[in-house]
Amino acid sequence: MQYRSIVAITLLMILLTSCVASQPRNVANMCDIFTDRRAWHQAAKASAQRWGVPAPVNMAFIFQESSFRARAKPERSRFLWIFPGARPSSAYGYAQALDSTWSDYVRASGNNRARRNNFNDAIDFVAWYNSNSTRVSNIDPFDARNLYLAYHEGNGGYQRGTYREKQWLLDAAGRVQANTDRFSAQYANCQRELNKNWFQRLFS
Repeated sequence: MQYRSIVAITLLMILLTSCVASQPRNVANMCDIFTDRRAWHQAAKASAQRWGVPAPVNMAFIFQESSFRARAKPERSRFLWIFPGARPSSAYGYAQALDSTWSDYVRASGNNRARRNNFNDAIDFVAWYNSNSTRVSNIDPFDARNLYLAYHEGNGGYQRGTYREKQWLLDAAGRVQANTDRFSAQYANCQRELNKNWFQRLFS
């Protein structure tokens, strides 16, 4: 009986591991990502429509936060330059969402089964957070730079300007805007093709 239990647990762990998608081959090209992962395109499009924030903005956030790695975590601190210490925060997954903020999303969205290492849930989380920032901090949904500052600092911190003395964060926000612009240009060239169903693609 004990042996069967061990086997069952092992098989369950393998199944759960296999459900987490690997990192896309070309994380810098939105068309390549969505061509390889058609389900990701549907999720990104649905989240953009639900929360009113463009898909390239939300994708640029995930690129910045995790480079599309499902189980990304902040690097551990080092004790005596050698021994691994604690992680600086509870950030985890594609969107590097904190435990507390993720709980807020689950309550607000009603998605009680949401997981941070699931792309569909993560992209919806990012779109939800950015939608809140457009409403609470009056940030334009296309303004990826300021949306990212609010994402990192929280809307209270953003409104107080806590980011102004953080050059590394200002640089990161600039990269998010640049990646949004690049993703938008890429997506404009492939969106029509991506929106075709399998039957339409068969004859295109």
